Amino acid sequence: MSLPKSRLLIIISHPIQYCVPIFRLMAQHPKLEILVAYCSLQGAKPGIDQEFGVEVAWDIPLLDGYPWIESPNLSPKPGLGRFFGLLNLQLWSLMRKNQFDAVLIHTGYVYASFWIVAAAAKTSRTMFMFSTDANNLEPRDRQPWKAWLKRVVLPPIFRLADAVVVSSTLGQQMVRRLGIPEQQIVLAPSAVDNEWWSTQAAQVDEKSVRQQWGVPEDASVVLFCAKLQPWKRPQDILQAFAQADVPATYLVFAGDGSLRRELEVEAEALQVSERVRFLGFVNQSQLPAVYRCADLLVLPSEYEPFGLVVNESMLCRCPVVVSDRVGARDDLIREGETGLVYPCGNVDALAAILQKILPQRVPLTQMGEAAYKRMATWSPREYVEALVQVLENSVAMKRGRT
Repeated sequence: MSLPKSRLLIIISHPIQYCVPIFRLMAQHPKLEILVAYCSLQGAKPGIDQEFGVEVAWDIPLLDGYPWIESPNLSPKPGLGRFFGLLNLQLWSLMRKNQFDAVLIHTGYVYASFWIVAAAAKTSRTMFMFSTDANNLEPRDRQPWKAWLKRVVLPPIFRLADAVVVSSTLGQQMVRRLGIPEQQIVLAPSAVDNEWWSTQAAQVDEKSVRQQWGVPEDASVVLFCAKLQPWKRPQDILQAFAQADVPATYLVFAGDGSLRRELEVEAEALQVSERVRFLGFVNQSQLPAVYRCADLLVLPSEYEPFGLVVNESMLCRCPVVVSDRVGARDDLIREGETGLVYPCGNVDALAAILQKILPQRVPLTQMGEAAYKRMATWSPREYVEALVQVLENSVAMKRGRT
């Protein structure tokens, strides 16, 4: 006899374009009944993104294809990045009045709403799960005291969870080091909508896009696709590009942020500005064309819990070079086959990679094909199945005890 559907409440800070395909797949799954509760609708409505430095409204539908509600945010100063920026008291009654088998929260413990949900789950005996995309304890601002504090406070916080959902192998290792038992760690791949990205990439008119960029059709293009912020280290790829000095190559920056003007000035100083393009913020629907018209993506970040641009690039048959701080490296980068890894901050090593690989157009194409094939088993499907498995086990045990 088949078990009834598992009733899952998903609580998330705001609509995130990467999560929506997973929610839609969950809504269609025969073993799940889900409800998504948003603590705010930031992202679904136009608003200033402080890190991009521009107004952002994603040009793909974020609220279609799955059941959702908005929980009123009663914060006197609402917004992301502050503990009391999300104060969604209604979540308590939502959980207490409804018989959910489990709750999965994506807000993070740095918000008041996380603790409201944790308390409601414990007092109602609802399976409590939360997700983390972290793969180490180093903070983004590199403050040593924060790393020390995390080592102290994270183990008891993580022990609150009946299951911790991690997005990478490195994340799995980190949570294990915090003392969480293996059976309570769920590896659910950090994924994008594979089908959408590959389909959109196949429709790109590469000649037309390169004409818009002012880049010759037969040139080699290196792509940086991320926010122009210090922790992304965009200056590393600019300096490595200039140092490599490979003929008939161009560097394209897709993204915006506080470092843009500084990078433009440095490109002039390095005498490569004629071969550097700044596209500014590129919305979601236009990104497949950006990846498809590049020959190599470089992600030099010093802080990158996973790096979903790696997924996107590989689905568009664009191979990748990442620093050894990028969380996707262990799961998606097969050295020399789908991409390459270099020591973060080592501009000389990055320049050497560019010098070696950019003139080799055929191996680059082969690497792009291998990257595309790798993504066949790293998708929303694997995420949902991992979650369904842990829910089935937990719910079956709970109902058996009952």
